[in-house]
Amino acid sequence: MSRKISWVIPVLFVLLVSSNAVFAQKKKPRIKYYSISANRTFHVRMNDSLNSGSARIGDTFSTTVIDPVYSTNGVELVPAGSTITGRVTAVQKARKDGNPGTLSVIFYHLNLPNGRAASMSGSLTDYTSGNSSSDNESTVSAKKTSHRNAKFIGGGAGGGALIGAIAGGGKGLAIGAGVGAGVGFIAKKLKKGDEAKVKEGTEFGVILNRAVSLPAYRPS
Repeated sequence: MSRKISWVIPVLFVLLVSSNAVFAQKKKPRIKYYSISANRTFHVRMNDSLNSGSARIGDTFSTTVIDPVYSTNGVELVPAGSTITGRVTAVQKARKDGNPGTLSVIFYHLNLPNGRAASMSGSLTDYTSGNSSSDNESTVSAKKTSHRNAKFIGGGAGGGALIGAIAGGGKGLAIGAGVGAGVGFIAKKLKKGDEAKVKEGTEFGVILNRAVSLPAYRPS
């Protein structure tokens, strides 16, 4: 009889622990996800530097999100300080005929400060009141989806760059530190065939090509 008890007790213990583990798993709350819709724009700051004279296709770079991004019902999903990784997709060096250098980029990965990460599809766009609108949660929506064809173009004043809307040869928007010296100066610079130089600290927009789903942000 004692032998039977000696092996029955451990078996009962294992069954009890297993049942408790299964019960605990069933009680684990389901994560609720919220959506950031396509055409929303992230306000970001460049963490690295890019130069059409030395950049290569496939080069990656990092940007930091400046303003938090919320769901449509006001839930914070992407806090300031999150990072978005980009990649160079095309490079055109400045040419002697006066054409400036250009850089085409995409944005493909989002990292939050709590360690959560998500894939994304984003394109370069400007971040101005004329092409975007903010709501009371500091989120921004781009009004011109054609800006997905934008690229960095050499010729920005003060070492900045021009964001050029490639579709239809649209006008570029000057960005970067020291920009604002006037259209005449920029036109003169373009004739020299400047390289596209995007310095660390340059601010611009990243517009979503498709929606991204994330849970409400919680610090780790």
